Amino acid sequence: MSDIAQDAENKHTIPAIDRMMDVLEALEHSNGTALTIRELTDRLDLPRTAIYRILNTLQRHEIVHRDKAGAYSLGRRLLTLASHVASRASDFNIAAFSQPFLDRLSADLGEGVKLSVIDEEGIIVVAASQGRREYALTVKPGQRMPVHASAASKLLLSHVEPQDLDQWLADPLPAYTSKTITDPKRLRAELARIKRLGWAQDKGESAPSIYAFAAPVFFKTGRLAAAVSVPFLAGAEPSRMEEIRMAAIDTGRAISDAMPT
Repeated sequence: MSDIAQDAENKHTIPAIDRMMDVLEALEHSNGTALTIRELTDRLDLPRTAIYRILNTLQRHEIVHRDKAGAYSLGRRLLTLASHVASRASDFNIAAFSQPFLDRLSADLGEGVKLSVIDEEGIIVVAASQGRREYALTVKPGQRMPVHASAASKLLLSHVEPQDLDQWLADPLPAYTSKTITDPKRLRAELARIKRLGWAQDKGESAPSIYAFAAPVFFKTGRLAAAVSVPFLAGAEPSRMEEIRMAAIDTGRAISDAMPT
């Protein structure tokens, strides 16, 4: 680009946003490692005060996350924004791809529906569809779930490699209710059962009044891609629970079958 063209382009840009993008790109290329303000100052040709103000603003909007040590990483709001990006053939977006299936399932059942994946931090909801039924539970992308105490979490955990599972179960498992499975040996048995059955159930393990069913979504290679789940209030009739379970399984299978090669 010529100097004249560059000058013309600069006249129609906002320097503050350019600096913000520099900060986000630095966090993006940190390989998942949270960075302190000092580390960002060393990496970027920006004043410390500018970086501090940018991070404060981004944190307020959940675009970045500040941990207890004061280091920053990319925030969960980015996943919410990404869920609204249209899928492209060259840039597959499972959230956008699955959204029509989630909307159809939610419309059929009247319940909220979620699509969750597992990442290095745990379980996160990447797409959702709100239910219209009375007392339907609110669901939203960006929500973090306990790694061992929800239907989707257990289903996703049941498909991780053995060495990765060992890492997830290395730390104490907190009890969220009296039904939460906190014993690693018992949880391993539950995960093996879930993988064999092909679906998972939460019977008040993450919250006393919330039940859920989850089903797997697979890539064409056979690798687990995500879990589709339907949370609902406890007390549903057995016939209603079976309706939800089968609908979740059918939707997971439909998304899997429609996956691009």
